[in-house]
Parts: sequence; C-alpha cells; structure tokens
Amino acid sequence: MARDLCPSVKNILLLDSEGKRVAVKYYSDDWPTNSSKLAFEKSVFTKTLKSNARVEAEISMFENNIVIYKFVQDLHFFVTGGEEENELILATVLQGFFDAVALLLRSNVDKREALENLDLILLCLDEIVDGGIILETDASIIAGKVATHSMDADAPLSEQTITQAWATAREHLTRTLLS
Repeated sequence: MARDLCPSVKNILLLDSEGKRVAVKYYSDDWPTNSSKLAFEKSVFTKTLKSNARVEAEISMFENNIVIYKFVQDLHFFVTGGEEENELILATVLQGFFDAVALLLRSNVDKREALENLDLILLCLDEIVDGGIILETDASIIAGKVATHSMDADAPLSEQTITQAWATAREHLTRTLLS
C-alpha cells in the first residue's frame, strides 16, 4: 500500500547518439523480455531524436508513460515513469543522474568517458533508485556515495586523495599529449 503512494521510476536509460545502450536499468515488468526492452529503447530514441533537449530537459508522453530526457554531446539520458507520475519529480531524478555523472566524469560527459567509467555510472543508478523507488536526487550526495564505493578500501584516506590527484594529473597529461 505505502509503495503505491511513493513516486516511482520505470526505467533509467543512457543511450549513445545511435540509440545503442550505454547503461540501462529497468524497475518495472512493463517490458518482460530483453527484445521488448530493446524495442522500447529504439522507439523512444527515434521519437525524441529530432527534439532539441540539449539546453534543458524535455517531457514527452510515450506508450502511456512519461519520458523525461536530455541530450549531452553523444549521450542521451532518459527517465521513464507511469502516466500518473509527477513530471517534476521525474525531471529531478533525471537532473540528479545527469549532474552526478558530470561530477564523476569531471564534466567530460561523452560516450568514451562513460564507457571507461561504466562501473561508476551503474553505481549512480543504484544510489538514485532501488526497485523503482527514488532514494536520492542530490547529485553531490550521489557522487559522494559512488566515490566512497569506488575507493580502494585498503588505502588510508590520505593516500586516496594523493592517488586521485595523480590520476587527474595523468588524465590531463594524456589529453594534452593526444591533442
């Protein structure tokens, strides 16, 4: 009974610019088979492709579902809820997911970076929604929880920050050399 009163999410999708999966999580039985999930992803991608959701999120009704979406570079972010869900809550989930991913990828939000850090993105999804119930929408809290999961548990806290600093410096040097 109480679960029916909570706002819920049916799925969160992260697709590339061709509509292929980068990271997806389904929390509803509306799409029981993998082929039905792929068909939904393809049709949602095709329907939203021509929209200009790069500046701010767009809202669309699709197959009796509310779909909130936003595009950044070559990534397409989607959050789907039932037709009775509050669009503002779904938009907050989408923005929290997008902002957490941007924080974790150091504002370099593109497909290559997302695939290299897929573990962090999947942890993000787990921190935001559990079983369809929204747990957290604050990007800094989500990114903080994901970062603590991904740290080396054996390394002392002072060494972790140095290790992270070296990783960032190495990343910048690599980008400079490849440019």
